[in-house]
Amino acid sequence: MKANALVMKSIISDLHLKFAEKTWKETFQLVRRCMDKPKDASRVPLLRSLERLQEVVNVSSMNTMRSRLEMIAKQQGMGFHITEATCYLTADMFYLEVVLLLCGGVEEVKVAPHGGYPVPSESFLRLLRLKQFTEFAMKLADLFTQYNIPGDNDQKLKLFASLQFLGKDLEQISLLPCVPIDSAQGDMINNGRVGCLIAGKADCPLAIQFYSTPTDGMKTSDLQEEMTDREMVVQAAMVTVDVSDVPHKLQTASVIQQPPQLDPQGYPVFLPLSEMPSEMLPACFHLKLQPAIPMMCSFVDKLRQITDVVIADVDLQWAALPKLLMSSSPSAKIHMETLDEQDAIFTAPLPGSVMHSYILPGAAWEVPAQRGAVVDSIPFTHPAHVPALLELLRHQCVINTLLRSCMTSQCTGTGSECDQHFEVRPESDTSFSVTFQGPHTDSLVVLLVNVSDSHQITCTLFGADIGDPSMDENLSTIMKKSMSIPLALRTLYLKLEEITPAPLSASPEATTEAENDQSASTTTAATDTNGALTTFSQNAALPEDDFSLSGSACYANSDKSELLPEINTSPAVSPYPFAPGGVFSHWMTNNGHLSELI
Repeated sequence: MKANALVMKSIISDLHLKFAEKTWKETFQLVRRCMDKPKDASRVPLLRSLERLQEVVNVSSMNTMRSRLEMIAKQQGMGFHITEATCYLTADMFYLEVVLLLCGGVEEVKVAPHGGYPVPSESFLRLLRLKQFTEFAMKLADLFTQYNIPGDNDQKLKLFASLQFLGKDLEQISLLPCVPIDSAQGDMINNGRVGCLIAGKADCPLAIQFYSTPTDGMKTSDLQEEMTDREMVVQAAMVTVDVSDVPHKLQTASVIQQPPQLDPQGYPVFLPLSEMPSEMLPACFHLKLQPAIPMMCSFVDKLRQITDVVIADVDLQWAALPKLLMSSSPSAKIHMETLDEQDAIFTAPLPGSVMHSYILPGAAWEVPAQRGAVVDSIPFTHPAHVPALLELLRHQCVINTLLRSCMTSQCTGTGSECDQHFEVRPESDTSFSVTFQGPHTDSLVVLLVNVSDSHQITCTLFGADIGDPSMDENLSTIMKKSMSIPLALRTLYLKLEEITPAPLSASPEATTEAENDQSASTTTAATDTNGALTTFSQNAALPEDDFSLSGSACYANSDKSELLPEINTSPAVSPYPFAPGGVFSHWMTNNGHLSELI
């Protein structure tokens, strides 16, 4: 082994000496000659080496720009050809034409779909002139996905034509006036029948932006600051066509009646495919979700009911919804390994140095009705399916956004200090409850959050005894505009502190007298049969203020080492109120769901 290592080291040293004075151009040529050899596993490290070389070399000549474009084309599985100063990145259904300058600059970029004339592309031209090759490759990948239609040439042409007719029908739907739902959310993305449609052009795939987290409407400066810090996420879908195991009837012409007519719900009247030109093809349209969306099993079933196209279970991996949200949340993914096997515990920092902790009990979320799967593609066969699909996706996105608002920071550790603690439990596939201990009291307060659809969020408060009928409406408004459980709960908790009187403190004389009485009644001396003195507790009860809502999330106020022996021999009670064995968990175990509390 040592001899082999020495030989390898000697060979590497010789190679270093041999190529030490070679230019970058010669190095590129050597790697390319190796890449032109028959395909085998040895090409993989060579390809990686070539990519790394391309990334570090400054593009300052026509040859280096050609090399960079060739590498990008091969990464996408496209062909690459050169004629004088023009490069062609080719696929079956389109090609990119790039005219270069001697200095390595780009004069013009054109995109030509199959059977169409080359069309100038300002977006591709801008990216190449700025030498933003990563963004250029990503945009080219999206375009390649749009045009990457399976099948033979005849089938590809038919599917491509059908996809174009679908795009034109969706564009007509997008031009219809929106039904006003809420002036504060009256944007095209969240309320448009087909969201914000990015009409397919030669250099741009057909895409739909259908959900974004609202960031408007809050007047309180602290809340506005917190909402500004939250990254705005736009949920989109690319419209494509792909093969399927079962043939489907797809349109070969527009299916919207001309001139367009609206039904009572405000949607255009579609003609049945049986009355319009159509053809049975082994394919169907797809909404490619960007990014993929964790969805409840009941929502996945509704997708199937809308389209009458089965989403194969083999493509779905079922798990509890919180786990799916954590795995797709960058801020939570880092800390998944530190989670308890059953319960997920998170801290949520708020303005004013306030810290909340949230527990999502695994036993409640692991039931079959609360399980879900990450969906990245939805098959459909008719443009009439799209508005209903988008509305259902928005509905799930609203639920996900609210639950993710509790997962904005790391899991609670043993040393974390939180001001308030909350337990989030599912009540149905569209509602959940948040339970916490009210200020200045031992009673529990429950907030029921019901998301009836993407535009309706209602909050109902139980156990607070506020007597203010407008509280539920105000909480619903805050929840809807902030899309944040911690922000809404912070507002609620501050309100409860205002209206809940603090316990009166006793006078020094009364306190001293009470302590003396308790001291006399707590310990009794008794002698056993051997004459030994035994001490026991007559009032072995924990202090009433055993858990501090303003202190550590993991330790009680009292020092366990000071408890009497009889208490120490009893089963331990979890110091964290919502943890397994905690007081809240014990109450929920014995009393069940929210209906029992009511």
